[in-house]
Amino acid sequence: MTLPSSSQASGTAGPALQARNIVWHHSTVTRAARAHQRGHRSAILWFTGLSGAGKSTLANAVNSALFEQGLACYVLDGDNVRHGLCSDLGFSDADREENIRRIGEVAKLFLDAGVVVLTAFVSPFRADRQRARELVEPGDFLEIHCAAELEVCEQRDTKGLYARARAGEIKDFTGISSPYEAPDNPELRVATGEVNLDGCVAQVLQELERRGIIPEPAEP
Repeated sequence: MTLPSSSQASGTAGPALQARNIVWHHSTVTRAARAHQRGHRSAILWFTGLSGAGKSTLANAVNSALFEQGLACYVLDGDNVRHGLCSDLGFSDADREENIRRIGEVAKLFLDAGVVVLTAFVSPFRADRQRARELVEPGDFLEIHCAAELEVCEQRDTKGLYARARAGEIKDFTGISSPYEAPDNPELRVATGEVNLDGCVAQVLQELERRGIIPEPAEP
């Protein structure tokens, strides 16, 4: 006996019509309630920059600093996400677009859960970053440009990816055979190619304090 598919059972004819039967279920615990309990707002910190610009290093260092303050935080790292959620994607322009679309949706869920979520992805195209921004309300998305010259990024490249890209072994490599579109007006631009890590972390924390996302340190 062949059972009807979910679309047949609901009287629809495919994914496009199935979507009409999907309803967003709001949590009984609101984002505002989580913020009140934890003493800080949630936000998406979107670190973008060339490979080797220090996105993951800076995101993890900021994450550690927030955690030490007792704040709810989590890092979504580009390599980690491609091990699971986006393991089916390559590095073509279309796959990069889908990769960022998925990350934007996941980051939005973290935002609703009351977490400061830090994303560390090259995310080379402005349009893709803008779509991620538009998923949430103004003020919830902070684009942080990790600015470092290509030469600096190549010098830091412990994986040898730039050398392989220049040799033609890696196709569609950002900065070599695929473009990187730097943010025009990011909420914060950090000169990761010039400023040391502690200084970069301090800049990010100060911006979060200035925007009222995290509390300012208590007076000694």
